[in-house]
Amino acid sequence: MIANRKTVPAANPASLAFRWSYVILPVIILSLSVVLAAFFYRLLPPESAFHFESDGSPDKWTSPVAIVLWMLLPQFIFAGLAGGIVVGVTRFSMRFKLTERPQIKVEKILMLMGNMVAMPQVILSFAMLDIFLYNAYQIHIMPLWAFVLIVMLIGAMVLGRFFIQAMGWGQTK
Repeated sequence: MIANRKTVPAANPASLAFRWSYVILPVIILSLSVVLAAFFYRLLPPESAFHFESDGSPDKWTSPVAIVLWMLLPQFIFAGLAGGIVVGVTRFSMRFKLTERPQIKVEKILMLMGNMVAMPQVILSFAMLDIFLYNAYQIHIMPLWAFVLIVMLIGAMVLGRFFIQAMGWGQTK
């Protein structure tokens, strides 16, 4: 197994330079969340519901400013975290020799690491949209738990495919 690995010189900084493709999903979701908040903010009543019972009826209320703040702040944190992870890994990798397996490239790992942060961002964006839609039009799209389950299943499929590719299973030798 170790015989398959080849050493990649760490002196080639261009191979692991920061690329926007490594963090494109978190940046897109952050941008869409900001646009969504800007659009719906004018439609929110002075006392807006932000917490709901299992039947969909609201049970906790707050101001629109607090809702937007508490929904956008984590989005900015997650997007910054994605950028920090990618920048940190690219800079840290220049100090060490990387081993490259023929099944998967380091760039794919970085793209997965940076864009994986988009999963909680998608869930937060859905929760924000649901809060906005309820306060503006008194409707819910679907239960949050169902949406979270769908996102986790999609994430598990992506990670499963990545794992199978990394392990080299299913390849003919």
